[in-house]
Amino acid sequence: MEKKCRIAVLVSGGGTNLQALIDAEKSGIIASGQIVLVASNNPEAYALTRAREAGISAFVFTDEADLVRILEGAETDLIILAGFLKILSAEFTARFAGRIINIHPALLPSFGGKGCYGIHVHEKALEYGVKVTGATVHFVNEVPDGGRIICQKAVEVKDGDTPALLQRRVMEEAEWVILPQAAEKICRQLLKEKVQEKENVMKPYETKSFRETVSGNPYVGRGIVLGYSADGRNAVTAYFIMGRSENSRNRVFCWTEDGIMIKPYDESKVKDPSLIIYYPLREIYGDIIITNGDQTDTIYDCMSEGGSFAEALRTRTFEPDGPNWTPRISGFIDFDDSDTGFRYALSILKSADPEGTACNRYFYEYEPVAGLGHFIHTYITDGNPLPTFTGEPERITIPNDITEFSKEIWDSLDADNRISLYVRYTDLESGECEEYMINKHEEEEEVEA
Repeated sequence: MEKKCRIAVLVSGGGTNLQALIDAEKSGIIASGQIVLVASNNPEAYALTRAREAGISAFVFTDEADLVRILEGAETDLIILAGFLKILSAEFTARFAGRIINIHPALLPSFGGKGCYGIHVHEKALEYGVKVTGATVHFVNEVPDGGRIICQKAVEVKDGDTPALLQRRVMEEAEWVILPQAAEKICRQLLKEKVQEKENVMKPYETKSFRETVSGNPYVGRGIVLGYSADGRNAVTAYFIMGRSENSRNRVFCWTEDGIMIKPYDESKVKDPSLIIYYPLREIYGDIIITNGDQTDTIYDCMSEGGSFAEALRTRTFEPDGPNWTPRISGFIDFDDSDTGFRYALSILKSADPEGTACNRYFYEYEPVAGLGHFIHTYITDGNPLPTFTGEPERITIPNDITEFSKEIWDSLDADNRISLYVRYTDLESGECEEYMINKHEEEEEVEA
């Protein structure tokens, strides 16, 4: 049987758009998807009757937690809001980012946002005297009617129109046409992504450049790279930070006797120093500790007393910055007597649930392979809340030249959000290290000068 995208439709009322979707599936307009459930926050919604008559499972949910259980229990791929009048939380939209679409009875951004739903939209259109209105299908994010537009269709406003007449014409000429078309388009995309994910799983040794790994991603947060240069000469360490808020962006890297330190660029603007001022890199017995927080000191103190990298991190959790619960990422390079001269490890501590009630701890240990590095970062991409990194550290290629690699990392990071970068190449024969540091604020000072 051909694989299909599993669709859930959320409704609050009569379900005319739901009926258009059901009819489109029967006629083959929606060929890549199957409506597997309909859910409503209104037990009296006639849309539930439409679903049952079509042989589709129908549910009434009480809150978002209940809805999440229903959706995930049905292994939902795509969520369609079809006359759904409840605003979804930022946590919900982030959880299903890129998999929720909505039909709105106007040409967004006109007549959108809170209070603009149902007949009210058409009342506003007539009040403003527009000559053309229509419908929009868009992705759903934390901003009501603020997600990226997928498609639109215009409808003429005629003399003598009432809100009810206009509403009916917009449904018949636009909503019932473009919603099924958009559903089919997104289903095809999601199925293609599933195939690509499966192919990636089948290629466990695939390695990409750093640039390819972060291409098109505006926000990976803070990141650590550990690895081995292609010529087999250097152990490689890299750490960068990005920021969205004024507090996060007010930072620079600097050299100190105790290692690399992050400090405020403008101390007068510091709001919460606890999560932005720390030593990301320290050395102990010639080995390297690198982290995205003050767990650098925790690891250093534990090792000073004979403990291990993992033992130290078992005493720590993710950052207390809910609802993001930023993961703590850490790395350790152990210069030993093996054939390559070193080994390295990475770790991530992250929240086990959206409420931050428990911590999951993951540890990864590697024997070096020339030209290969492992990259771990705090977030998958931008969002609100920010979605936590998942899976194993990513495999990336490591070039021989520190300047080449440093510029590749810096130039690949989003120009608005990148803050600072530190890279070190440690020569395994001589023990000497070459370092590269760049701070966005210092770049800007040079430009201004």
